[in-house]
Amino acid sequence: MKNTCFISGLKHMDCDLCVEKRAFYRLVSGLHASINVHLSARYLLKETWMDKVWGHNVSEFQKRFDALLTKGEGPRRLKNLYFIYLIELRAISKVLPYFERPEFVLYTGNRSNDMTTKLLLVDILYAAKSFPLHFDENALFAGVGKEAEQLKMEFRHHFRNISKIMDCVGCFKCRLWGKLQTQGLGTALKILFSERQIANLPDRELSQGFHLKRQEIVALFNAFGRISTSVKELETFRALLQKIARE
Repeated sequence: MKNTCFISGLKHMDCDLCVEKRAFYRLVSGLHASINVHLSARYLLKETWMDKVWGHNVSEFQKRFDALLTKGEGPRRLKNLYFIYLIELRAISKVLPYFERPEFVLYTGNRSNDMTTKLLLVDILYAAKSFPLHFDENALFAGVGKEAEQLKMEFRHHFRNISKIMDCVGCFKCRLWGKLQTQGLGTALKILFSERQIANLPDRELSQGFHLKRQEIVALFNAFGRISTSVKELETFRALLQKIARE
């Protein structure tokens, strides 16, 4: 597949890479870390002919994130998980004006629930906006004119390539969630790249200017839900590790 060599430096990020490319590597690493946290938290602990027991596998978590077992890579992976969390949190706070417009309607299949669902969504976005430690995306793509636009195009291109790679994954559930999270992250970046268009949205005619497709909206919030759950699971693993240390 062409131009996927952009990812080749993921494990060994050189200090001379530009901020944008380092950010790309960190996003991919954070996405991978989120998947590994879910795998460790929802692990098949025991299987009999009658039942299956799923739960937290501390050994599996340590194998993937412990500083000694990963030769220092584990803590960096977890930092990248928080990085992608802040990126997606920033995006959903930035997209508030798009969903807040009177013309935007969430079609739930039940007209009486459409407005209630929209109000709940807007409440969530306001909560995200009130978060005090937002990522400052102004540090990214701060180049001048064509240079900044070229970097944005590279980001979009490489995320499309990652989504295509997901098609090769054998496990259906892994492929589904991998593509969903990749598209969700891609949508988050689309929002951050489109701040001016969002700020200048017309009051009417949703087709004008910035626009999100239905599948992009679904992917955005599902992906953020998965990343948020991963961050929450870290608290559980931290408590389990502290309990083991005391015993």
